[in-house]
Amino acid sequence: MIAPTFTIALLLAGVQANPGTAPAPVAIDQATPAPTLPVAPPAVLPPVAPTQAQTPKSAPAPDAEQNDIIVTARPRVAPGDPLGNVNAQSFEATQAVDRAFIGPVSLGYKHAVPAPVRSGVRNFLNNLREPTVFVNYLLQLKPGKAAETLGRFTINSTIGAAGLVDMAKRRPFNLPRRPNGFADTLGYYGVGPGPFLFLPLVGPTTVRDLIGGGLDRLILPTAVGTPFNKLAYTIPTGVLSALDHRAEFDEDLNRMRDETANPYASLREYYLKKRRDEIDGLRGRHPAAVTPVTVPVVAPAPPVATPVPVPGESAPSIAPAPPVVSEVR
Repeated sequence: MIAPTFTIALLLAGVQANPGTAPAPVAIDQATPAPTLPVAPPAVLPPVAPTQAQTPKSAPAPDAEQNDIIVTARPRVAPGDPLGNVNAQSFEATQAVDRAFIGPVSLGYKHAVPAPVRSGVRNFLNNLREPTVFVNYLLQLKPGKAAETLGRFTINSTIGAAGLVDMAKRRPFNLPRRPNGFADTLGYYGVGPGPFLFLPLVGPTTVRDLIGGGLDRLILPTAVGTPFNKLAYTIPTGVLSALDHRAEFDEDLNRMRDETANPYASLREYYLKKRRDEIDGLRGRHPAAVTPVTVPVVAPAPPVATPVPVPGESAPSIAPAPPVVSEVR
């Protein structure tokens, strides 16, 4: 404020020096505004990439094994065959041994031993099983069948040369052989077959048949004793029975191997159906006979001579020949 004060003092001095003159108007300086500083432009911040919203930390999740539901699919298992994978592997291993050893030996036995001798050995072994058949018919409350079995055993053991010849099935006796055992008795009274098994040296069986077959083999050793409880009897008879059965089953086995996509499944179904039919037969439920189905087959019509039209004449119209239908039963 120094400059305005000095100016006012000079004016007063001039007035005093020239009192007669009117003072000229003097512009009074306005207060000089303070110099303004340049304002810096607003700083522009670079764009910041959006970040994920921070979520408050929650409590640690419990163990996933306790809360997560894990669904796993089990392999498809055939009914009655929960051990299918193990059985199939056993079947493959047994078939490999059969092709390499058992099959050739059984066929050698079939070709080397005459048919009458093989039939005599088979009849002899079957006759030794008749006491077991007799006991099981009694357990099934079938006294008539038990009496027939006892008659078969008596006839074949005497005039049949210790069972080498099956005289009982011939006239005038007409007593055919009817297999029976403890497995059949269990099935007759409602015991289910249980899981299917394919065991080396045993072949196809079920839990029920395995237990029943073991009981069958205990009849003679327990009731009679020597020689049926000696290895000198059990080993040769077991080997002969297995070779004879394998030789008789050779054609069916080869057909099953060659004509089926899954020989193991075919053998399992065949065995289970066979055993089911045998149990149903004991109960009087014989499987219904399959009735032939008539299927119409349209045979091609025989060729018909087409007359050649004569020039100037219209061709005669020929009715189409009806299709020939034949029936195949």
